[in-house]
Parts: sequence; structure tokens; C-alpha cells
Amino acid sequence: MRADDRRLDRALAVAILALLILPWYKVRGGIFGLGWLGDLPGKADLWPGALQAAIGRWQLWPVLVLVALALWLRLTRPAGPARGHWLMRLGVAGLIWLAVEGLSVGTRGWNWGLLESTLGEVAGQPAFGAGAVLLGLVFTCLISFGAAERGALKGDAFILTAIAVLILLVAVFVFYPILSIFIVAFQDFDGSFTSAGVLKNIGDPKIWSLSCLTGGYCGVAWRTLFLALCTASATTALGLAFALAATRTRFPFKKGLRLLTVLPIITPPFVVGLALTMLLGRSGTLTQMIEAATGWELGRWLYGLTGIWLAQVLSFTPIAFLVLIGVVDGVSPSMEEASQTLRADRWRTFRRVSLPLMAPGLANAFLIGFIESMADFGNPLVLGGSGGVLSTEIFFSVVGAQNDPSRAAVLAAVLLMFTLSAFLAQRLWLSGRNFATVGGKGDGGSHAMLPARVAVPVIGIVTAWAAFTVIVYAMILFGGFVKIWGLDHSLTLDHYARAFGVTFEGGFRWTGVAWNSFWTTMLIALIAAPLTAAVGLVTGWLIARQKFPGKSVFEFMLMMSFAIPGTVIGISYIMAFNLPPIQMTGTALILIVCFVFRNMPVGVRGGVAAMAQLDGSLDEASLTLGATSGRTLRRVILPLLRPAIIAALVYSFVRAITSISAVIFLVSAKYNMATAYIVGLVENGQYGVAIAYSSVLIVVMISVIGGFQLLVGERRLRRRPTPPVASEASA
Repeated sequence: MRADDRRLDRALAVAILALLILPWYKVRGGIFGLGWLGDLPGKADLWPGALQAAIGRWQLWPVLVLVALALWLRLTRPAGPARGHWLMRLGVAGLIWLAVEGLSVGTRGWNWGLLESTLGEVAGQPAFGAGAVLLGLVFTCLISFGAAERGALKGDAFILTAIAVLILLVAVFVFYPILSIFIVAFQDFDGSFTSAGVLKNIGDPKIWSLSCLTGGYCGVAWRTLFLALCTASATTALGLAFALAATRTRFPFKKGLRLLTVLPIITPPFVVGLALTMLLGRSGTLTQMIEAATGWELGRWLYGLTGIWLAQVLSFTPIAFLVLIGVVDGVSPSMEEASQTLRADRWRTFRRVSLPLMAPGLANAFLIGFIESMADFGNPLVLGGSGGVLSTEIFFSVVGAQNDPSRAAVLAAVLLMFTLSAFLAQRLWLSGRNFATVGGKGDGGSHAMLPARVAVPVIGIVTAWAAFTVIVYAMILFGGFVKIWGLDHSLTLDHYARAFGVTFEGGFRWTGVAWNSFWTTMLIALIAAPLTAAVGLVTGWLIARQKFPGKSVFEFMLMMSFAIPGTVIGISYIMAFNLPPIQMTGTALILIVCFVFRNMPVGVRGGVAAMAQLDGSLDEASLTLGATSGRTLRRVILPLLRPAIIAALVYSFVRAITSISAVIFLVSAKYNMATAYIVGLVENGQYGVAIAYSSVLIVVMISVIGGFQLLVGERRLRRRPTPPVASEASA
């Protein structure tokens, strides 16, 4: 039997399983609990798809017809281009019909009155379950198998299936939620379409007003844009200063600079704002010292855009440094030496040669700072005062007294417009330009030191900012050991005992208030991390190794989710997955999916970078010896990418624990994440417990990162020593 027939047989067997055995609709409590089996005889919603169609749900009849046609093709047509053509058509038709009927029929019948008046009443249906999801994957495989039989990508079904499944996942979990934002903006509470909410909110002066130019207040959109531009500019400049100090000066504490880059990655995003409040707030330690020494009344200057900007610069500067240090170090020394050979001094060489070659890194650092500022939720929540930003306004439009989904959708669309514009502008500016300075030839030169007029201020700024960062993080640790910050600084362990207490009376029990959210966070992060790493690895392998039509569009679609702020992802997931056809709100699954596709772009870029270090001849040798693409990936590529896989796992694990902007919308009473729980503590004024919880998370993150770094650092590729060349005398 040919391989084409074998894989088609397996796909059709899965389709039969999905239609005849598995529940077509969602099972409350999950299908793996198996408790639903006892209710199966008397509850029709638990029946498989074939029985659902038999009892009158006519919208499932086309699904049965399409599967029957696929079976008929397998039995009557040999594998080849003709059968592949029809398999692709059946797969596309199946996916389209599942999407159409799932979106058209809701729990109470038709979702739109026009369909009811045209086609009559229809029985409502719950959200899709295991059977429908599995059959959707089968239809996707029919598309890829058909393309393989037609000879696409040399008939490699594994590559085609990987591409098709990734496109399906991105369409469902990235583009569909974003589309839902715009749909909800035009819907009333009863589901009917109306433009009243959009017209009321799109022209709201609270969003677009420019009265600040005449002494009033600017709208939230312009405040957010201004803050993002200021944050991106400051973090890029400071990140460049740190990178230059680490590579182009004789700064004595270069290892300490690299240590500071770990802090924002392992710190919950609002903790910096909380530490600034303790230090510079109305009753802050430094504020009281300055007022006592000078008699000045500093007031509430920290609460507003100034304080948010300061917290964001502290949080995002190390990330800009991580982006820029490789770029600064990658500028070819030979070009700088050539400039000095042509009698240019060090200042002119730096300004006219080195700095322009760093443009891609500067653009990427600016883009990251801009998007991170737009998406930041924790710092504006703590320090925003009366000057809110788009992320907090979206949150309060959903969970506050306003309860205005249309306003939340309009604000999310504005936020998305800003970030996508920056993303596209950066790609447009860098496209068509060549900044390559490292070729295949060796470059034995050394980088030119910074001129004195640059080195002195750079070292001064870096030293001052690093000292300020250390003080802020010292406040974070100190705040967990005092009774009441600003009033009673006597040392205590009560906050840690309240958060993570245990008791042995009547048996061992977790009595701390933080344990439930802590274990939930760890479990979800441990599930999401390997999935994120797997998606990133497979996608990076496809982009780096495979050539197929639409590859650039495919890569852009995957990377575009990087430009979507977490706040927009959170609100879009609520709007998209709160009702059929895909209903996940209140479950752990929605958190896992959010983490996977929120962190996917970083995993993709890490996979591409790791694949770039492996010679393509390894793949070619494996394929020449008869291995399939899947076997080559599993047996040749994966063993050589273990350090990269570990790094992706660490990053995904840490990001899943410290995320807040999207998580705040998706948590539930049963599945409450650590960051959302800490936000609740801050809102209730329990700063000591919040800081104690944050400190424990920081220690856990440092332990995880340190353990994995030890594993990665000890790996070495073994190479056989070159045998000594025999001398003429010994010969």
C-alpha cells in the first residue's frame, strides 16, 4: 500500500471516530473526566455528530456528505493529482461549512434575525466539542494530503500538514479573536447589529480630544501614544548606552549590567510601579527625605504619565539592552578601522559608520519599547491616577460599572491600530536596506573604543541608572519584611506567613492565601511552555529550511501577533470564546492557548536563529538516505537544538508566570493566576502580602533560570582532535 493511501486511511479512521463515537458538542467539565459517559443515554447534547444529524440537526448533514465523498474517493480513485484535487476541495468545503454553521447557529437558534426570517427556526446548539474539533483537523489534513498528491513541495505531506495546521491555528486563535472585536463593536446586547455604540464612542472627546494643547486634557488615545513614544525613545537610548558601555568602554562592572537584564523578565509587571510608590510616592522614603532636607512639598507628581513613564523605562530598558548588545557587538571592526585609516577620528567614525550600521537593532528596540508601553497594564493601574491609558480604559470598560463592550472594542481597535502602524512602519523602513557587516570571511579586528565625549556621559548615565534600578529592586524585597510601609517599618514575617503559610495540625495543609493561585500558575505555565517551544521550533524550521509559495506572507502572519498588545488579546479572547462555536472562558484551556500564541513570535525567532547555526547539508544528507522530513526533524535536528529548546522552555515558562495584560481578562475563580491575584491584593491595599508574593515569584524564576542555564552552559559539541601531522624525520 502506498504511503498516500496509508495516511488517508488514518485520517478517515479519525473522521469516523469523530462522527460516530466522540461527543460533537462541548462536554461540561471536560471530555477526559469521563463523568459524561453516565449521562450519555439521556442527554442528546452528548451524542456524536452522526446521531446529532439523525435527530434533526440538519446543519450537520453536509459534514456527513463530505466525509462520505472522501471515503468514496479512497475506494474508487488511485492516489494521484486527480484525487488530490478533489481531496483539497473537500477539505476546504469542510472547514468553511464548520465555520459557517458554527457561527450562524447559537445556543438559542440563529444568531442573526435575517437567517431566521429566510430559513425559518432552527434548534440551538452548544459549543463545538471533541468530535467537531477533531473533524476540523481531519479536513485540514485532507487539504495538505491532496496538495501532496498533486506534487506540491515535492509531495512532502509532513511539511504541507505542518503549514496547514499552523495556518488554521493562527486563523482561529489570532485572527478570529481580532475580527471578533470589530464585530462586537457593531452589536447590541441582544446580538442585533447597530452602529450606535461605535458612533457614540469613536468620536468621544475623552478618546481624541487635543485640549491639552490649549491648557486642558488630552484624550486617552493621544496620552497613550505620547507615553509610548517617550518610553520607546528613552528605553532605546538607555539600552544603547548600556550596550555601548558593555562593549566599547572599559566599564569595570560589565557582568553586573548583564545581570540587570534578567530582572524585568522575572518581575511581575506592576511590581516596579509599586516599588516606585514606596520610594517616590506621597509617603515614600525618598520623598520624605527630600521634604525633610529641603522643605519642598513634592505633592503627587508620581501619579500620572510621569510615574508611568518612569516605571516603564525601568521595566523595558534591560529588554532594549538585550536587543542592542548583539547588534552593537556585530558591527564589523574592519569597517571602523577602515574609517580611521581614512583619517576620520573616533567621534566621526562612531557617528558616520558605527551608528548607521546599528539601525536595524535601534528600530527593533524602539518597536519593542513602543509595543510594550502600549500593552503595559500593571504600571498604569498602580501609578495612573486620573490619567489612564488605553489598556486600563479597556479593562474598566469591561469589568467596571460602565459595562460597555462597544467602548472596549473601539478602544482595543484604536490600540491595535497604533501598534500595527508602528510594526508596519518599521518593516517598511528596514525593507530594501542592507546592513550586513559579517560575511563568510574572518574579521580579526577589534572594536574601536568610544571617544571621550561619548564614553564619559555614557558611563555616567549607565552608573546612575543602574544604581537607581538596584535601589528600586531593594525596595521590592524590603517592603515584604515591614509591617506597614511608610508608617511602621518594624521587621516581620507576617506577610510571607499569610501568603505561604502551612500547618501541621490535623495533617499537613496549605493555609496560605496565595497557594491556590501559585499552584495553578505553575501547572498552567508547565503545560504552556512546551507547547510554545514546539510551535516555535516547528515554525522556525519551516521558515529557515523550507521554500514554498507565500512563505513571506506566512511568516508575516505568524509574527504579526507580536504587534498585538496583550490587552487587545485578552479582550478579544473574551469576545470570541465566550459563546459558541468555540467556548473556553473560565477554563484553563483559554489561558494555555493565550500563552502559546502570545509568546509564539519569540519562539519562532528563536527557532529561526537556532536553525541558522545548523548547516543545511545535514537535512539534505538525511533526506538523501531515505528519511522523511518528519524523521529528519525528529532524529537529526532536534538533538542538535537541545540548548535552544531549553532556552525557549525557560522563556515561555517565565512569561506565562509574569504575564498580566491578557491574563487579567481571562482568569476565573477556579483558575486564578498569580499576577491577577497580586493585582487584587494591590487594589485592596494589601501591599505587604503583594510584595511578599512577588518576591517569592522572583526567587522561583531565578531558580528556574539558573538551573536551566547550568544545563545549557555545560553542553559542548564534541569534536575529534585533529591528528598530528607526521614530520619528515619520523617518516
